Amino acid sequence: MNRSITRRQWFRRAAGAAAGVAVAPQVLTARPVGTRRSPPVDGLIRLSSNENPYGPSPKARAAMQAAFDEAWRYPYAGAVEDFVALIAEREGVTPEHVIVGGGSSEILHATGMAYGLHGGELLAANPTYEGMPRYAGKVGAYTHRVSLTDDLVHDLAAMDRRITPAVKLVFVCNPNNPTGTVVDPETHRDFISSVSRRAVVFVDEAYIELTDDPAAHTMVDLVRHDYNVIVSRTLSKIHGMAGARVGYALARPDIAERVRTFGMAGSNVMGLRGAIASLQDAEFQAFSRQKMAEGRQLIYRLCDEMGYRYAASQTNFVFFQTGKPIDVFQRGMQDQGILVGRPFPPYLDWARVSIGTEQDMQAFATALPKVMAV
Repeated sequence: MNRSITRRQWFRRAAGAAAGVAVAPQVLTARPVGTRRSPPVDGLIRLSSNENPYGPSPKARAAMQAAFDEAWRYPYAGAVEDFVALIAEREGVTPEHVIVGGGSSEILHATGMAYGLHGGELLAANPTYEGMPRYAGKVGAYTHRVSLTDDLVHDLAAMDRRITPAVKLVFVCNPNNPTGTVVDPETHRDFISSVSRRAVVFVDEAYIELTDDPAAHTMVDLVRHDYNVIVSRTLSKIHGMAGARVGYALARPDIAERVRTFGMAGSNVMGLRGAIASLQDAEFQAFSRQKMAEGRQLIYRLCDEMGYRYAASQTNFVFFQTGKPIDVFQRGMQDQGILVGRPFPPYLDWARVSIGTEQDMQAFATALPKVMAV
């Protein structure tokens, strides 16, 4: 990082980039945030990929358009440097603690390679987000799978018992995907503090900003205290920037450098400038959090009325039991013009439904009883 740039100079430059270029009116005013409907996929409403249909925010859009004149440059000495400075400032770490990736997926893949090569083994819940275990498997790593509890939460005690000397990395997705559940914060912290003495622990916090209390659930404090812990975040969820591919992780500098060695793509100037703006846009984050909570409550009400079990989610999706094979449910919803999540073995009669716009969720509420009546 270029240390000749002071923090004050960085904030002045970031503010100028956002404000100094004229932005086309349609970028900021077309389809106001609160009323926009997500673009259909082949005419279908997409409630399948846990995206935020309300983003990017107007401020992020303005910053991305302002960055077009910077697009001829590689991002490393400009946009990446500024993004890292902001993350380090926000999280109370040094720039050397920060890993930047093309979405958190690149970081998950790089970490899977770093610890899965040469016979390294991983440990993860089942089901959970498969980005890391699947990629590590491509380089020969074996992943131990531990079933969730009856409440669809990580069974940390069982995971602890399954760790062997061959396990190099423990993966915890919190909130978990596909269930949306969170682990009790103190139990989670105690588990990681203990387990990180035997293996590196990777905590995927992709949905942390959508929880009721992000400060209580995050494990970044363990990174600050030099534990063998990696914490990843993404701009793809609450920030609505899945297509921009920006993610980051925090780890002790020696661990961070090991992961960076396996980096493959990186992010881009427009995405990084939009990310800088979005991270400082508390109003849009609050708006998104509220809309996702409203969508969850709508699905809860439908499930309660129809007698379907569901997991208590703190994300932008809900996992609920349909009582019929997921492939049958998928086809039924698609016939109604709606895409829902893929199968998540062993819960093959459960469905994961992402939160869409208000209009999308009303369409889902109309379709669900029709599909379940068949």
